[in-house]
Amino acid sequence: MQVRDDGIYVPPPVFAFRVEIDGAEGETGFQEVSGLQVEFQTEDVAEGGQNRFLHKLPTKTKYANLVLKRGVVTRDSVFGRWVSRALSGGLVRQGGARTVLVKLLNEKRQPLMVWTVFGAYPLRWEHSTLNAMGNDVLIETVELTYQFFHRKLVAQAA
Repeated sequence: MQVRDDGIYVPPPVFAFRVEIDGAEGETGFQEVSGLQVEFQTEDVAEGGQNRFLHKLPTKTKYANLVLKRGVVTRDSVFGRWVSRALSGGLVRQGGARTVLVKLLNEKRQPLMVWTVFGAYPLRWEHSTLNAMGNDVLIETVELTYQFFHRKLVAQAA
């Protein structure tokens, strides 16, 4: 936790993070990660005898899809092969679901917070538009579905 000299807490910036997929981190550098979101779905239940009350009861949790974006890697990679094989019908044959770690880093590149995403597998692989009139970087977007995630705060050494 970062606290200024006057005692005010300073939230960590979001630009320093690392993604690891089943322990591999060398080829999984991403520029953007989204979808670390969970919410309760609810069911409306009218209270018997009281028409003015409607209760919202939790039924189950719903997790958003994890979306990873990066510049296209132009060399062979374990991540690229996994996504390609999974989306071409080989998910079960090729090792299936993976565990993904998203680590928020401090200024010393040490983890502050870790989201462990369980049972992830690709749903979509998209590449940005090719345009002969532009000079943008080719971006690939990989969308993963997953079972659930767990968030853990990492104790920091002083």
